[in-house]
Amino acid sequence: MKKAVFVYSPEQLGYKFSDTHPFNHKRLTLTMDLLKNSNALDDAAIIPARVATDEELLLAHEAKYIEIVKKAGHGELLENQGEPYGIGTEDTPIFENMHEASAQLVGGTLTAVDAVMTGMAEHALNLGGGLHHGFQGRASGFCIYNDSTVAIKYLQEKYGARVLYVDTDAHHGDGVQWSFYDDPNVCTLSIHETGRYLFPGTGNITERGSGAGYGTSFNFPIDAFTEDESFLTIYEQAMREVFEFFKPDVVLTQNGADAHFFDPLTHLYGTMNIYQEIPKLAHKLAHEYCDGKWIAVGGGGYDIWRVVPRAWSLIWTEMTDQPMPTGSLPQAWLDRWQPESPVPLIPTWEDPSPLYEAIPRKAEIEEKNAMMLDKALHIIRSTK
Repeated sequence: MKKAVFVYSPEQLGYKFSDTHPFNHKRLTLTMDLLKNSNALDDAAIIPARVATDEELLLAHEAKYIEIVKKAGHGELLENQGEPYGIGTEDTPIFENMHEASAQLVGGTLTAVDAVMTGMAEHALNLGGGLHHGFQGRASGFCIYNDSTVAIKYLQEKYGARVLYVDTDAHHGDGVQWSFYDDPNVCTLSIHETGRYLFPGTGNITERGSGAGYGTSFNFPIDAFTEDESFLTIYEQAMREVFEFFKPDVVLTQNGADAHFFDPLTHLYGTMNIYQEIPKLAHKLAHEYCDGKWIAVGGGGYDIWRVVPRAWSLIWTEMTDQPMPTGSLPQAWLDRWQPESPVPLIPTWEDPSPLYEAIPRKAEIEEKNAMMLDKALHIIRSTK
């Protein structure tokens, strides 16, 4: 058994809305190049992402919707025909072969699932996945097909697994949560910026599941401008409580890298410190509760030059028990990509300190987050 496999195919780069759209999978190229220049990723660890079949996509999506996506990518939709399905909108503009590219991202996550569940590897990483806003019959938030929802259904049907889904993207993992809101065998945990000022506006602590699934949905909405210490306190306590409460067979983590201060679409004040710690605890708890069965996907992250490559590289180094990289980034990587980057690259694995001016409301923000955490943990404990 391998320690971990890295799922990737060049075709994943075909998921591209436009040169100016904030969702840009060039971050996959940047991350892989950083890992290879750091001697942290060997070609022997890379396995190709397959394409999800229509039958697999139907685990989470309506047939009519899949047909609309196919037609859109082949130029066969009439004007405004895709809008009721979230296709052809400002967030999700139509691009060539969008079904094929989207199915490749889903297939990458299914490849990761099979690698872990068949014993090929303890852990698997598909950074091309993590499209957590996609719904059964509608695209949303840059997400056409929801690879995590398909993967969890696949885990249930093929392997009979009890799944814990953990989402640390700054945006609430709404598409996955609602897909399993009444399912007692899937638990969703999302730590995200409160929806007061940020898409999708959901993810309140009162969203706890329904019917047989009541008590298996957990949300930890944090205040805008939240810094590392408050974020990590919530993350550690939430993770430990939910793992102990649910006792999953396998954990699937969504690793959006948009809680960083540099991210242009969110309002959180995280630094690389949180991206050092997030995979560490997921790894530890996967071994404590799931015999190591840990599948990780990507997600948001819109500063593709200064943040995403460093943050996502740390998932892989943690998965493979490599020392956490510190100090200077490889000069070859900096020399290759600085001419293309519109901003000066950060030359070290760590962020410069201080990264930003002190926040006047720091104590107030931390107090609000602590009160939220107390309420959310009380919900978990009262559900036991």
